[in-house]
Amino acid sequence: MSPTPAIEIPAGTHPALAAVAHAAMTVFHQARRDHSRAALAETVAMGADGTATTRLDLLVDTAVAETAAAQRVNLITEEIGVVDNGSAVTLVVDPVDGTANAIADVPLAAFAGVVAVDGEPVESLTTWLDTGRSWHAKAGEPSRWRTSGRRELDGAAVSLLRPHTANEAAWLRVSRRAARVRILSSSCLEAALVAQGSTDAFADAGSETHRIMDIAAAAVLVPAAGGAVLDAFGRPVEIDPDLTRRWSGVVAATRELADQLAETIRD
Repeated sequence: MSPTPAIEIPAGTHPALAAVAHAAMTVFHQARRDHSRAALAETVAMGADGTATTRLDLLVDTAVAETAAAQRVNLITEEIGVVDNGSAVTLVVDPVDGTANAIADVPLAAFAGVVAVDGEPVESLTTWLDTGRSWHAKAGEPSRWRTSGRRELDGAAVSLLRPHTANEAAWLRVSRRAARVRILSSSCLEAALVAQGSTDAFADAGSETHRIMDIAAAAVLVPAAGGAVLDAFGRPVEIDPDLTRRWSGVVAATRELADQLAETIRD
């Protein structure tokens, strides 16, 4: 296994966000050096969001929680849940987005974190764990990233979560209108690719899979790049410690494209 790559942390990143990203990156690579794929995939607990926790998830989540405590900020993660360290600052973190990819050594997994002050998201950082490449943004400030600017779903390049029985019809409606469909199995990376203009949109086609940590970083990053993030069924995408809440996130190069995607999913 290769050594841990250098992580790109842009100047001006909130120190607590930078610290937890470093911790996630370090432990992620150490865990893959120290454990077999089978050991990393083993279910070792039940997460705070009600889904199974693998050994890889728990190792990285634990490092993130310890670092957040040292930084004296609050934390929301899918495995450990809500940790109140008595701060006005809360980090909403997905320590490993794309766990199945990471365990299989498919190099498409990400760390994603958001700084929220009194519940309002103000900054995000998404880091590609296999390379250290990062996407950073602050709410209300210009970004170095720019979306493709596409407004029409017909002929667009779209990434989707894999279909389930309950949303198969919606998934097919979207895929038939798009020119190209990708399934990368890392929502946070797929949203970052929308922000940088590499693909036009990413969506959960109505399967109600996204938790807040799956789309919180996108909700800061993508609007700063000229795009839009919304829920296919019109629910507000907001920071909430209730980890039972789910969204069907739509991330698109423009609001027009986001609305078309949402309408196609609902049709």
